[in-house]
Amino acid sequence: MQGEFVVQENEKDERLDKIVALHLKDLTRSHIKTLIDEGKILLNNKQVKAGEKLKFNQIISYNFEDLKPLDVVPENIDFEIVYEDGDLLVINKPQGLVVHPCSSTKDGTLVNGLLYRVKDLSGINGVMRPGIVHRLDKNTSGLMLVAKNDFSHNILAEQIKNKVCKRKYIALCEGIFKDDEGEITTYIERSKSDRKKMAVSDKGKIAITDYKVITRYANKTLVEFSLQTGRTHQIRVHCKKMHHPIVGDDVYGKPDKNLKGQLLHSFYISFYHPRTNEQMEFLIPLPSYFEEYLTKLKKADF
Repeated sequence: MQGEFVVQENEKDERLDKIVALHLKDLTRSHIKTLIDEGKILLNNKQVKAGEKLKFNQIISYNFEDLKPLDVVPENIDFEIVYEDGDLLVINKPQGLVVHPCSSTKDGTLVNGLLYRVKDLSGINGVMRPGIVHRLDKNTSGLMLVAKNDFSHNILAEQIKNKVCKRKYIALCEGIFKDDEGEITTYIERSKSDRKKMAVSDKGKIAITDYKVITRYANKTLVEFSLQTGRTHQIRVHCKKMHHPIVGDDVYGKPDKNLKGQLLHSFYISFYHPRTNEQMEFLIPLPSYFEEYLTKLKKADF
């Protein structure tokens, strides 16, 4: 797909990605941002950021291959529905389950399972990500929000963006945390050496994580994390930055032969119901493999 259009008077001072979305209606905002970041959408033949403010008569040009939609088929995938009503679901995603199909994983995802078990899902994120308001990494377990309609999706997404939706995680980290609690603030962007990884940088997007020690073991620490921002791999990247990678994280730390992935669990979520504005809170226990791993550890002597 290629073409161009001119910024109109009523479009000036708007963000580039917003105006592109109005002209190229079949693309999601996340896909548009990716195309801008890759230099496939240009402003006056120059690569700029997605949030660039437009000026009257500037030329927006684009040149990229059309996405080939994958056929997403319903599959009987094992996951727990913690809560469900006419507007949303709260689900407990198991470790090892990919959230939505992609080029490397075309089936066996949470989305395939949602299509099998749920009649209605929001369509804001397109056919590949129906209902998905936010994600968890493949090997992160725990609570996730799923929207059944676009009305709920928009409100829940705004709550996440504006930090009204609260999410808490528990992780087992390598080494001993010195402080009982604290905050880590960095910038995070995609790694220049490995595009599948994120990295702390002197630019990128601001990332803020609060932490609180739960238990210190002989050479590991059980920690509660709260997100002030929701960057990709944020907790995992911040743990690496603090030199306390999450146990079993084979991307930002090292694999553990007794685990299938990192010991990171989303145990708490709170938000306001999009229809009733009632505050909703959900709390779930650690998975059994996580609990069993902890029972084998010796507590610190100090």
